[in-house]
Amino acid sequence: MIFKSIGLFGRYQDVAVKATLNEIREHLEQRGRSVFLGDTTHQEIEGLRIGDSGQPLAETIDLGIVVGGDGTMLHVTSALARVSLPVIGINMGRLGFLTDIPADTFRNDLDLMLEGEFEIEERMMLKAGLTRNGAIQAERLALNDVVLSKGATGKMIEFDTRVNGEPIGRVRGDGVIVATPTGSTAYALSAGGPILHPLLPAIVLTPICPHTLGQRPIVLDKYSDIQIDFVESDNEKGHAFVDGLDFAVVHTGESLTITPAELSARLVRIKGHSHYEVLHSKLGWG
Repeated sequence: MIFKSIGLFGRYQDVAVKATLNEIREHLEQRGRSVFLGDTTHQEIEGLRIGDSGQPLAETIDLGIVVGGDGTMLHVTSALARVSLPVIGINMGRLGFLTDIPADTFRNDLDLMLEGEFEIEERMMLKAGLTRNGAIQAERLALNDVVLSKGATGKMIEFDTRVNGEPIGRVRGDGVIVATPTGSTAYALSAGGPILHPLLPAIVLTPICPHTLGQRPIVLDKYSDIQIDFVESDNEKGHAFVDGLDFAVVHTGESLTITPAELSARLVRIKGHSHYEVLHSKLGWG
């Protein structure tokens, strides 16, 4: 695969990435690539935009490059997954499990990629839906996780969880995280969940501060259909988030459904990339 036309996505509406983004654009253009700026890029950063091409996204670019952090990477990757476009991330200094190319070494890594020294990882995604009055009201794709949370309150929420229609228990606590292997190193890790290899066909179900200590994280197979029913409790509503963004307010009698998505995210990895080396670096393993 040869990338001839590239979409460059700056950290969401952040003009501070202008210098780095312009360096990357110049580097790519010097190597004969066409470069278009993506929708997340601040309007003060000048350049031809993807929307200016007059063509569908998949006919305008072959690849997306995200300059920023994992939040922007999640947004862009989900959007490009809908048209089967690959994505690579350049990290602007935060933890960055997805945007793992350091900004100060991007030239060498991008040159290797342009020379074909890369692989594409197919990462599983989830589809979240809200069921209200017996009908699905909204759906959204998740690369990292779907979270049901108590929100900004000291009161616990209560919910029943079913996997493939089979009840696995009622939980009182701060909420629950349903994560992909990619998302196992995000919020689920902070809540005590296990780290999964990103290509493992599995889903992690991690309760958040459950009131019953016997409630532990569980790893499900990737074909699991999960239903979380919000039941009457001290807190009259819960808050659902998909990849860290507001998704829905959930009330008593309503349900979240989380199923494997038919689409997958396509992440570009430079040859020689090591998942374990990333864990060692990002998590400070000795």
